[in-house]
Amino acid sequence: MSAGACLVVCVRLPRFELVVAAGGAEALAGRPVAIAPTGSGAPLVGEVSGTAQAQGVRQGMALGEALARCPALVLVPGDPLKVAQTWETTCRALEGIGALVEPAQPGLAYFDAVGLGSLHGDLYGVIAASRKALARPARIGVGPARFCSLAAALESRSRRARVVDAREVRRYLAVQPVGLLEFREQTAPLVPALERLGVGTLGDLARLGAAAVADRFGKPGTCARQLALGHDGPLRPRRVEDTLSESMDLAESNSGQALERTLRVLVDRLLARPERRGRTLRAVTLSARLVERGTWRERVVFRQALSDGHRIGLALSLRLALLPAPAEALHLTVEQFGPGGGDQGTLLDGERTARRQRLQDAVSQVRVVAGPYAALQALAVEPKSRVPERRVVFTPFQK
Repeated sequence: MSAGACLVVCVRLPRFELVVAAGGAEALAGRPVAIAPTGSGAPLVGEVSGTAQAQGVRQGMALGEALARCPALVLVPGDPLKVAQTWETTCRALEGIGALVEPAQPGLAYFDAVGLGSLHGDLYGVIAASRKALARPARIGVGPARFCSLAAALESRSRRARVVDAREVRRYLAVQPVGLLEFREQTAPLVPALERLGVGTLGDLARLGAAAVADRFGKPGTCARQLALGHDGPLRPRRVEDTLSESMDLAESNSGQALERTLRVLVDRLLARPERRGRTLRAVTLSARLVERGTWRERVVFRQALSDGHRIGLALSLRLALLPAPAEALHLTVEQFGPGGGDQGTLLDGERTARRQRLQDAVSQVRVVAGPYAALQALAVEPKSRVPERRVVFTPFQK
């Protein structure tokens, strides 16, 4: 097997959120444990331990059904704040070995091994360096694309990576269950329907006609079939930026006005930090440590990059109403910076310039929320072509 043909490394930390919320993997040993439902929506359990899963409890199951199947089920409150902090530390540990990391979700990340071999010897040296940086058991899979490396990581052992050669991708994916599609947001809703239709493996899906799949499932079905055939998009490594954070403990009185005053103080402190270097704020994370254990976390993307403390405070104060319980501490963290300078335009800006600026701000906001390929523009290539697909193509919107 040629290790050089394998490019994408998938690092998976099983039950990451549950391990963090429970206080460590030792708390799950031999115990049926699950993350308690949140206060909003239907009461559905979160991640479950291996013991609870063996008794029929699964993530997303209704709380009543979970307790009926496992009366001894222990519920622990979720801790999204600590999960985010621990996951950020984990990603930075991988970046410490020279990797450009694409974090898919807490406990799942990808990076390209090309170029790291000169630093660590070969592919297996890169894998060893990753395990050493993580300093915790991890399942690692390697393949020519993200989806293939994910499948390899799911069946790998904690001390031995699974490497899939580029020439074996289709044959390897053909025997994988369609449940693998649940790890992609776009294709996850298709899994129950495919299983009801008797499509149990990715090979069964790949053997279906492209037209039939597109007609039945639309664009998500086409994407799922492409993944089953071994085709996947390129990696999208995250941009590593400075981390600025401020926090403050709350007094016994944590009413609405007290929370808003505390939030304004955090905003002023954050804007006064010299590390900001005059940059505006594009996205921030507002989080809280709750009195009744657990934490709360909300990501806020501003419609326009801001540096005005009053406007930032107004935008964030609306999110305080989403707190599920009284808080004993507030945290504010900058997730992404915007360009330098203030927010106010000049009086000489015309209507066309102002509209252009609003369009640029909207595109920046969409890309922060949905990724760099979320905003596209239509480019006429062959307007007189008889093939509709050749008349217009979509390219990333250029500011």
